[in-house]
Amino acid sequence: MRIIFYLVSIVTANVVTARFAPLEFGIFIVPMGTLFVGATFIFRDLVQNKYGRAKTYGFIFIALLLSGVVSFSLGDTLMIVAASALSFVIAETADTEIYTRLKLPMAWRVFYSGVVGGFFDSVVFVIVGLSPLGAGFIPWEAVPAAIFGQIIVKTIIQMLGALILSQGLAMKKRNLTKSY
Repeated sequence: MRIIFYLVSIVTANVVTARFAPLEFGIFIVPMGTLFVGATFIFRDLVQNKYGRAKTYGFIFIALLLSGVVSFSLGDTLMIVAASALSFVIAETADTEIYTRLKLPMAWRVFYSGVVGGFFDSVVFVIVGLSPLGAGFIPWEAVPAAIFGQIIVKTIIQMLGALILSQGLAMKKRNLTKSY
């Protein structure tokens, strides 16, 4: 199920981003799919926790292909598809490697690795895909707000995911203790 949730969250992020206008709050611009992008890091960590680092890279590759096909089929330009692929590879690799190396409880590893992955995903995608350097959807003046808006949303999603995970693990531990 973890793998399915991981892949579905990636497809959902692409579909929601393509179908809905970006959310604007104050100076921040956030594509609606960003809510699901934050979840992909959590699901990827759960996949890695069960299947290990090496197999996780195989699932990341499958997710990358799936994301590219879905993005292109939804009408995204080649520049957007390429920027999405680049940001995906960088962000997922950063998340995977940080998650692997941290010697902390799982919820903290999920939080820290996801925040770094979300940072790279936001910076690379906005600059390479949306700015005048890429497809030119937003002017240079809007780039910082687009990056920070996405980072804020992804960090909140990571925080919520880590809290839910820590509560779930604590409840599981309590139930195991009661059964003895």
